[in-house]
Amino acid sequence: MFNLNKSSSLALFTRARSITHLSNISGKALNDIQEDINENYEVRNQNFSIAANAWAEFGVSYARILMDKGQHFLKGGLSAKYLYGGFTGYAKGNNFNLKYDYFGNDATNTTTTSGNIETGNITSLDDFDDPTENTGSGFGADLGFTFEYRPDHQKYKYTNKEGGTSYHKEQNKYKFKIGVSITDIGAINYKDAVVSVYNANTSYTDAEYDADPSFDNLYTKISESKSVRFKLPTAIHLNADWRMNKRFYLNLNTDFSAVSAEDKNSSYINNNVSLTPRYEVKWLGLYVPISYLEYSGLQAGFGFRVGPLFVGSGSIVSAMLSETQALDAHLGLKIPIYQSRIKDIDFDGINDKDDNCPDVAGPVENKGCPCGDADNDGLTDNLDKCINEFGPSENNGCPWTDKDGDKVLDKDDTCPDVVGPVENKGCPWGDEDKDGVTDNLDKCPTVIGEKDNEGCPYTDKDGDKVLDKDDKCPDVVGTIENYGCPVIDTKVIKKLNDYSKSVLFDSGKATVKADSYVTLDAMAEIMKEYEANNFSIEGYTDNVGKPESNIELSAERALAIKTYLISKGINENRLNSQGFGAAKPIASNKTKAGKSANRRVEIKVVQ
Repeated sequence: MFNLNKSSSLALFTRARSITHLSNISGKALNDIQEDINENYEVRNQNFSIAANAWAEFGVSYARILMDKGQHFLKGGLSAKYLYGGFTGYAKGNNFNLKYDYFGNDATNTTTTSGNIETGNITSLDDFDDPTENTGSGFGADLGFTFEYRPDHQKYKYTNKEGGTSYHKEQNKYKFKIGVSITDIGAINYKDAVVSVYNANTSYTDAEYDADPSFDNLYTKISESKSVRFKLPTAIHLNADWRMNKRFYLNLNTDFSAVSAEDKNSSYINNNVSLTPRYEVKWLGLYVPISYLEYSGLQAGFGFRVGPLFVGSGSIVSAMLSETQALDAHLGLKIPIYQSRIKDIDFDGINDKDDNCPDVAGPVENKGCPCGDADNDGLTDNLDKCINEFGPSENNGCPWTDKDGDKVLDKDDTCPDVVGPVENKGCPWGDEDKDGVTDNLDKCPTVIGEKDNEGCPYTDKDGDKVLDKDDKCPDVVGTIENYGCPVIDTKVIKKLNDYSKSVLFDSGKATVKADSYVTLDAMAEIMKEYEANNFSIEGYTDNVGKPESNIELSAERALAIKTYLISKGINENRLNSQGFGAAKPIASNKTKAGKSANRRVEIKVVQ
């Protein structure tokens, strides 16, 4: 393995591997293959799988640092490998049944079988260790990522010989690490290997078996083809490591097979989960793995490392304390290449012999001593461009300025050289439609309008050539002379007066009789139609009674009509009421009919 640059590396590797497995097979049947059994036995519905494979790998790995942001560190790697298949062989039973009748004589001991058997590249179980010679090839891959959380990453930095920053590679810098990978993706194809399927519905004696134990002799071949495919033991791995303190760690590891044990001619790992506390220093390590292994159950082990040598077992403790279904051991030699490390007590990256302040961290340019802060603005003098002026660190220790004096600091001023309001980020307001009303005040910023109409043009909704601002009837076509309202016709005035004359009051009182409400409602509708016109309501009496009393009564009657019209929605400002008593008679007060005519209310249009 060698580095390509500071963040990536390349490695070449090769290895030879061999895996044999037997799954779902009767122990008695397996024993019978190996040696004689002196008793009757029977096994049913066997879906066994036996496979043996050996191959070599030639590969290249590429790894690189994907992220290095101080506390957060991520790296990943990919391996691509060429696979050379040395040999392959498998046998798989399908609903296979076997009955063995023992009579104490090879000529009479009888084995009866049924079901199907599929074989690949082997001719009999006796020849399993020496399958038909042929070779195969294929390609495989491994992929993995590791993330490290490094809250104290600064402690592991130092200044290298070139003056740059490096990490002490021999030290674990993480507080927590998690890795995930998928390994052994791929397969090997044996193009010349023969696949045979046999019908096993038959029986034979021990003598017949010993004479020729081949599948062709014992069973009926029902099909034959070429090409055998061997799947690599693809697996998914998850590893988490917690650094509890400087020397003690807790590791969680899981390995899960991505290949089914039911697949023919495939290799697979046993699923397992392990939790391992460990003690670790530079030249010594102790670890106690506690794991749960598929098919084997709970196990406990022990291991140690002394210098480059490590020895251990994942099941030795379990095996010593009780019966165990698994036993393993491992032995290895790991030779590290350590980098020289400078002595730096204050971890400022400067060798203590060159550090003027070895106990206090400080920058290289100040010979390892901390810099002062003359203006107490929190920025050291070596970085402060305004040493004697208090200013924020984001402005290099200098106070913010306001060149145009508009009370918007230059850092926030979009137009630092032109005076502008705060709400427009220091820029003067524009006038997009050039109508003299700035856009912040212009309700129609893209249309030329009038200043006194908030920058919008005046409208004339009813199209009578009287602008709405001057039109007293903006929704009704009218005349310019009548302020945009239709001119009231003399016939309408006559109708109002006819209505008013028919309004009846209680004798000697100003209260309108209920029978007259319909007439007053009709008068109100006419006034609403001509909303630009104002009206005068004039009350009159005959000459009976004192003149002062008649004036007062006529005024109250005129006011009563005004009050009623206001209650029907007529604006009070459009109405005026007045009483004239017996003045302006329209008939002779000498007759009863004349007096009745003189007791009236007249409506006049006020221009």
